[in-house]
Amino acid sequence: MKSSKLDKIDLRILEILQHDGRITNQKLAEQVNLSPSSCLQRVRRLEQEGVIGSYHAHLNLGSIARHIMCLATVSLKNHTQEEFNAFEALIESIPEVVECYTVSGESDFLLRIICPDMNRYVEINDQLVGNSRYQVTINSYVVMKE
Repeated sequence: MKSSKLDKIDLRILEILQHDGRITNQKLAEQVNLSPSSCLQRVRRLEQEGVIGSYHAHLNLGSIARHIMCLATVSLKNHTQEEFNAFEALIESIPEVVECYTVSGESDFLLRIICPDMNRYVEINDQLVGNSRYQVTINSYVVMKE
């Protein structure tokens, strides 16, 4: 569905919802100086137009279990579509890879990996580097603080 132009109030609504997707319509309306009915109409329009795709819970992984988060840049030696597709399929088979982006620049992919410990990350790294199908270069960055 084609979206209409977003005005300042729409942008403010989106900003507030990004920080608190569970805010009540009443509080949201107060923060953007609209009546509750006008505010709700705008939110529903933004949802219908696909500007708001969904609402999510931000999990505090530290309260669930110990973990480490790593960001890794991956460069493939061969830049064919077949190679990219096959590598993406491999990444999808690794549940600890929670986000994968195709990027421009020196690297081809940026991965966000959440593991229970460094040993598991080393296993994943070895799986990626040791796969004979690909020739990859990986640079890893352990997240110290979120």
